[in-house]
Amino acid sequence: MRLDGKVAVVTGAGSGMGREIALLFAKEGAKVVVSDLNEQSAQATVDQITAEAGTAVLVVSNVAIEEDVQKMIDTAVEKFGTLDILINNAGIMDGMVPAHEVTDAQWERVFAVNATGPMRAIRKALPIFMEKGQGTIVNIASVGGLFGSRAGAAYTAAKHAVVGLTKNVGYQYAKNGIRANAIAPGGVNTNIGVGSTAPNEFGMSKTMPGMAVMPRLGEPSEIAKVALFLASDDSSFVNGTVVTADAGWTSY
Repeated sequence: MRLDGKVAVVTGAGSGMGREIALLFAKEGAKVVVSDLNEQSAQATVDQITAEAGTAVLVVSNVAIEEDVQKMIDTAVEKFGTLDILINNAGIMDGMVPAHEVTDAQWERVFAVNATGPMRAIRKALPIFMEKGQGTIVNIASVGGLFGSRAGAAYTAAKHAVVGLTKNVGYQYAKNGIRANAIAPGGVNTNIGVGSTAPNEFGMSKTMPGMAVMPRLGEPSEIAKVALFLASDDSSFVNGTVVTADAGWTSY
């Protein structure tokens, strides 16, 4: 029970990596705030946790909306008395749209969910962590946040921003007992896809050559295990860094 007595907020917990993280954290003893835009899928996560004798509460939230982010963190404090772990997992893809075709609306939507949402959640959580003298943040970045052509322009830039935010927070609050790390998954078998049923042809043509050297797709449960390591005291000396989980894809 590596998270016994801890309270965790997991965004995008209705499916994929977020659901597996929420389920695993609950099994390890955490009380989990299951946050997702889709109420039905989030409720399914809560139901599975409670069926396995875990503790969870549902919060329907859009991380692109400031009020929803506030509500998400406030719910953890109201229901469970505090917050110990923040998992910024919610994210969207960008349809592989390249820089010469990306619109302001596309750019702003991807940044709102993938970068601004995590920033706002961290901003809300930090005063709680600082008062306690401890807290853990895990951001789900991407290999797209480490390299240049794993996605379109907006997603690539937003995930690079998440990496920078992680490093900044990790260092600046280290002496407050707070750790911030990120996971950079490679290809994972989830429903996020490329973010469009008709991805941009130019963008896809630039990303596809790299797909050929991917050893395999990962499973959401494999990413959840990395998140558990980073959220637990097992990683007490790990801070302000990015753990790549991609079966060796980016080592080529």
